[in-house]
Amino acid sequence: MTTFKRHRGLTEQAADAAVDQACRMLRLPTIRAQFPELAEAAARDQMSYRGFLAELLMAECDDRARRRSERRIKAAQFPREKSLRAFDFEANPSVDPAVIHTLATCEWVKKGLPLCLIGDSGTGKSHLLIALGTEAAMAGYRVRYTLATKLVNELVEAADEKVLTKTIARYGRVDLLCIDELGYMELDRRGAELLFQVLTEREEKNSVAIASNESFSGWTKTFTDPRLCAAIVDRLTFGGNLIQTGTESYRLALTQSRAAAREATAG
Repeated sequence: MTTFKRHRGLTEQAADAAVDQACRMLRLPTIRAQFPELAEAAARDQMSYRGFLAELLMAECDDRARRRSERRIKAAQFPREKSLRAFDFEANPSVDPAVIHTLATCEWVKKGLPLCLIGDSGTGKSHLLIALGTEAAMAGYRVRYTLATKLVNELVEAADEKVLTKTIARYGRVDLLCIDELGYMELDRRGAELLFQVLTEREEKNSVAIASNESFSGWTKTFTDPRLCAAIVDRLTFGGNLIQTGTESYRLALTQSRAAAREATAG
């Protein structure tokens, strides 16, 4: 076991070595990495001992917070990186920036409320779903992203392998469950019932956010049992937020404008 004795009048080289060793023992990688640079800045700016110590500790805390956010974002299993900053609100006037930025505060996640993003392909539903999920992860919430069909297939396999309760409990624990592409494919009664169990497990406790290309009136094509469909819509809308992303694909419009620009340049 390594012990430290206090020494007065350490040379700078010995002091640096002691700091390095202490940071290793205390698992302070950021202080260890930034200490020489911060020490030089403190001497240059004639910083007080307290000020210098505060700078070191804040650097470590900030870096730990950043790494925790990165771990939560990775654990969410988003298929790609999307941010609210990169969303083109001008290209899609159907989406109100003020509403989205209010959602970015994650108060709805804190309250366990649902969120539905409804609109045609190319209108930004998945972008907003991933971006808002990322905001929640950065705010300290546990988030999980999945495609609707993938979730249902996992639940069916879990039921067959007699681990359904454990699987539903795992999905029930995350603070925000993001379900993408709900409504793209028809679900048989068993799959729909299993999905309903997950939603019921989370009801009024933890948030669910979904993205769908179908309005609620068209969900009977996905959930063929009308009563089950109504119950699922109720779970996903009660007390929550509904964002209509519209019918015109700005992604298609962007592709067409780029093609037109290339033709004009070539001509």
